[in-house]
Amino acid sequence: MTERGLLKPENGLPSAIADAIKRLIFTGELKPGERLNEAALALRMGTSRGPIREAIRMLAGSGMVTAVVNKGVFVRQISVREMLEIYDLRALIFGFAAQRAIDTLTDEHRARFETLLAGMDVACEKNDSTHYYELNLAFHALVLDLSNNQRAHQAYNDYVNELHLFRRRFFNAPGNMRHSNQEHRLLYEAIASGNSSKAKTTAERHVLSGRHRLLSTLDSANA
Repeated sequence: MTERGLLKPENGLPSAIADAIKRLIFTGELKPGERLNEAALALRMGTSRGPIREAIRMLAGSGMVTAVVNKGVFVRQISVREMLEIYDLRALIFGFAAQRAIDTLTDEHRARFETLLAGMDVACEKNDSTHYYELNLAFHALVLDLSNNQRAHQAYNDYVNELHLFRRRFFNAPGNMRHSNQEHRLLYEAIASGNSSKAKTTAERHVLSGRHRLLSTLDSANA
């Protein structure tokens, strides 16, 4: 059975394949340091190797995979030190975005925030870490959209792409998901209240709390 039915050719087959490969990385089916096998992916996706090759180039451009001369393309690995540095930068950008989001928030956006928060609550109850992770990304993306700053949004996305392989692991813990969504609720309330300094501080604290949860998970895994 292939994953061809999950692809959306109307968005461009290579782009759809890149999204499918991202899901394999997010779920841990493709692990850090693992080599991407074009033939196996083509068989799994039900397509030729050409679109697979183009999708892999797209992923390389986003920093999720790394090409090694004469060896192939591998799922990106980053060190703990790199991870910590990226979290610091993410916190700064997310705080900036939350502060700016106040100026563009509409009733439609409020409804979208509430839908995402409710969806993440349900994912917590079902212990569905994969769905929670996807909704979590959408929540953060909405805050960045509202910042109305494309450069900040792109920089944030670049950092998020680099961190996926570390971050995805700690969303498997139900307690982590619940704590994370409580922080989301506090951030949304700060943005909705129009308190820019509180929104900035709450957003930064949320990202840094995520870093702390991740470090705790890594410490437990290495214990």
